[in-house]
Amino acid sequence: MPHRTILAARAALPRPARLLSGPARFYLRPVSINPAQRYSLHTTTRRKNEHVSPPHTLSTHAAEARASFKDPMTRYTHLIQDKVLREDPSQKEIIKKLHRLWKDLEHYDPGALPEEVKQSGGFLSRLLGHHPTSHPPSIPLDKVPKGLYLYGSVGTGKTMLMDLFHSTLPSQFKSTKEGGYGSTRIHFHSFMLDVLQRQHAVTKKYQMQGLGKKDAMPEVARSLAEEGRVLCFDEFQVTDIVTAMILRQLLERLMSYGVVCVMTSNRHPDELYINGLQRESFIPAIELIKERFEVVDLDSGTDYRKIPRALSKVYFSPLTPPVQSEMTKLFHSLCSADPISTEITHNKQIPLWGRNLVVPESSGSIARFSFDDLCNRPLSAADYLEVTGRFGTLFVENVPKLGLSERDQARRFITFIDACYENRTKIFISSEVPIFQIFSDKHGQAAEDEHMKSVMEELGLTSSDIGASSIFQGDEELFAFARCVSRLSQMGTKEWSETTWQEEQL
Repeated sequence: MPHRTILAARAALPRPARLLSGPARFYLRPVSINPAQRYSLHTTTRRKNEHVSPPHTLSTHAAEARASFKDPMTRYTHLIQDKVLREDPSQKEIIKKLHRLWKDLEHYDPGALPEEVKQSGGFLSRLLGHHPTSHPPSIPLDKVPKGLYLYGSVGTGKTMLMDLFHSTLPSQFKSTKEGGYGSTRIHFHSFMLDVLQRQHAVTKKYQMQGLGKKDAMPEVARSLAEEGRVLCFDEFQVTDIVTAMILRQLLERLMSYGVVCVMTSNRHPDELYINGLQRESFIPAIELIKERFEVVDLDSGTDYRKIPRALSKVYFSPLTPPVQSEMTKLFHSLCSADPISTEITHNKQIPLWGRNLVVPESSGSIARFSFDDLCNRPLSAADYLEVTGRFGTLFVENVPKLGLSERDQARRFITFIDACYENRTKIFISSEVPIFQIFSDKHGQAAEDEHMKSVMEELGLTSSDIGASSIFQGDEELFAFARCVSRLSQMGTKEWSETTWQEEQL
């Protein structure tokens, strides 16, 4: 399937609510946009630009598009007929599995969450061992519909398929209003940050109540279930011991409250957290996923992210005065047309988790940083998600060639690119060497990892294009490197640039 059709398909689907600024930005909210209205507006704009379709045709098409959100199979069929997607037998098999879950959810009633029974938290209560408790969940695990775990390598269409499913959920999961149960669609990275925030807040509350080290996870899971009984994770992965340790208990608690999960991942469950610290503690979580999810392989042999070779001009090298001048001209040109504010502010401070990040230059939706500003400081994924959520276009200048001595900076840069990709941010980068060679050094060897070779082949790149690197070690780091190369390629295309801005204008 051509890259532009995937982007068009995603544009036709509802996007999750934008992350809020400040600590509350990771709290999960149901989607409020009407998917039929979004698709209708997208279609109207496209047809208007082409000057082909009369108003009555647009009205008919909008009605058909609205009706197509009935269920995943109807929606998929409509997108095929509308030539947004190309029919693919393997992909259709995945849609059938999504439709199976949709049918299970159609008549699924998880019921009201059990009320918490609060008991005194005073000295006598603690002496007797009493703590706040909850009634046992009303739904046995075997009564909760099995979720879906969709896995496959980069470019297999996982996110598009999950978004399609989420946009067609049965009515009782569309909103938490009027007795609805709601749903949540979120990137897994953001979800775990939200979980840790909630856990911290509950633990602090327990300490103030004199309850000591009472387990906060039941209350955290309950608060998540209140916001949505269908939970869709994008890019599920386990890369640290904290996530590994809490995931089993969290998933069990969510399911006990009747929450149904859909996950996308690049790994089969058995390959999660490979070689991770104390991995044996994570094995029960893997077994739970295999037991309570239908595990589906999306690798169909079709490349859904085949990157067109005609890249738009967003990457500039080497770091010469003409390149610096070109970046400055481009920045000022875009700022002059910024629909939010054309005024350029110097050294604007934005709050990031109790501290401030200085933005050297910015207009309403465009910001300009140096590589040092973003990657030579102890910033995290949460910080990068905050920045990319605030600005639709980012300039990153003076990116150096990164070797072993800049390993931490290389990791931060990859995390930054992931955040840009998640928030569909438009980027312009100037670098010492061509963008795909910034991770290369003279001590490394040509990419020999099979997955890396596969990604390079799909992108039309060779080892000489990327160079050799000794920075990355282990499966997880190599995969993160491969994904970064793939995303940099996609974010450098004309299709990415146009779709990003087109979606913002809609």
